[in-house]
Amino acid sequence: MGFLAARWRKAEQSANLDEWGLGGRSFGTWVTWFLLGGDLYTAYTFVAVPAAIYAAGAAGFFAVPYTILVYPLIFTFLPRLWSVSHKHGYVTTSDFVRGRFGSKGLSLAVALTGILATMPYIALQLVGIQAVLDVMGIGGGEHTNWFVKDLPLLIAFAVLAAYTYSSGLRAPALIAFVKDGLIYLVIAVAIIYIPIKLGGFDAIFDSAGKALAEPGPVPGKPRGELTSGPNAQWAYATLALGSALALFMYPHSITATLSSRSRNVIRRNTTILPLYSLMLGLLALLGFMAIKAGTDIQGNPQLAIPQLFEDMFPSWFSGVAFAAIGIGALVPAAIMSIAAANLFTRNVYKDFLKPAATPEQEHKVAKLVSLLVKVGALAFVLTMDKTVAINFQLLGGIWILQTMPSLVGGLFTRWFHRWALLTGWAVGMLYGTLAAYGVASPTQKHFGGSSAEIPGIGEIGYIGLTAFVLNVVVTVVLTFALKALKAPDGIDETSPSDYTADAGDKDVTVELPPATAGAGAPAGH
Repeated sequence: MGFLAARWRKAEQSANLDEWGLGGRSFGTWVTWFLLGGDLYTAYTFVAVPAAIYAAGAAGFFAVPYTILVYPLIFTFLPRLWSVSHKHGYVTTSDFVRGRFGSKGLSLAVALTGILATMPYIALQLVGIQAVLDVMGIGGGEHTNWFVKDLPLLIAFAVLAAYTYSSGLRAPALIAFVKDGLIYLVIAVAIIYIPIKLGGFDAIFDSAGKALAEPGPVPGKPRGELTSGPNAQWAYATLALGSALALFMYPHSITATLSSRSRNVIRRNTTILPLYSLMLGLLALLGFMAIKAGTDIQGNPQLAIPQLFEDMFPSWFSGVAFAAIGIGALVPAAIMSIAAANLFTRNVYKDFLKPAATPEQEHKVAKLVSLLVKVGALAFVLTMDKTVAINFQLLGGIWILQTMPSLVGGLFTRWFHRWALLTGWAVGMLYGTLAAYGVASPTQKHFGGSSAEIPGIGEIGYIGLTAFVLNVVVTVVLTFALKALKAPDGIDETSPSDYTADAGDKDVTVELPPATAGAGAPAGH
């Protein structure tokens, strides 16, 4: 399907970034829904959310409210971003930032942050595939030759790289139908079949409550909580809110959004995407089921759900479930690599290396960069410990949130000064990175989590949200100062009507005959 997608809705002039990187901006409501669902609800979500609940209980449920909060938020700004991007041919968020604030430096900062945050996200999709392969026993044991052991992952990577290179965004858009259909099927079966085998939900919750109350890795503290206690509520709430703010700052989310054919497609999708949140809530419960089933995770919570499927389902349906997770990794990994390639091509290569690049040259560079991004992610997974990939993905969420003032702020106002936005971004990035570096866990000294004490409040909260608030404060204060000093502002190439334009809207010039023009009125507008 990935390779056949190259001929799906193919335009006559296909050697450009709009066609390869945005699917020709032609997707309707249902294609966009499946594409965004495939993009946001990844294999790592399938593996990590229940794994977090298996390991710590209620804290892992933060993913459910954050995916509920995000849709009213994006309803307010994504249609505006689609309109202005459609009007000016913007392919990335950095294109918009450069056009809105007239600053290549700020645009470069947003682009590099996007690429940096996306790389570990792609790596985690490969970690999701690896978890399935480990449970299936494919590739040999720990003492097998490294090439043989990692061969299945290399084959999956090669297929992903090849169809993304040839078909662009059309490939994950088409495969997303299969991926989402399989995932809905597996969760529907799992949420009915597994509880029946385990004695019902009352037995599952009872067993989970007792297991989570037992001593955990932190001395003197339980392993987790069945429901969130008072001490965990600040961390839970700030993590949910911060994650909701960050989700559509990621380049892959925006790439899937800009591929739609009208602003109404975006508005409709914000109303039907919460169906995935319902699925996520049911998926999260699998973590409690894994506790009740006594699943052997071999010291790695990421194996909890694949191993649960292996233990509970007949072998043929375990294969269906593992296929769902595997395809659930390939779809978002493809979109993420395309998004990173779009950013590099438009906001590094064209803006700084070759301003006169033709659409064909942009197309070639993007395809090559998408390969390099995937090779980097693969090397990351094969050479580093999996916890490193997870830590960098947590950092990625903190980093990408710092682009929000430039992007969302710019969609509603031109008041912020470009230098203030750049300084606020730098302060947020620096604080977030240093704060995360100082977080220790029972298994590691640095980058042990994404929550730390909030300065001035004393509660434990999400580092990314604290950094974001600091970013906004610095941006506002500096904007006042720079405007008072009359610092030069960049040129805004957008106009107010651009933010509400829809597909097919054109600038219309109407010439009025002299007889109908009022005294002193212009003859045409």
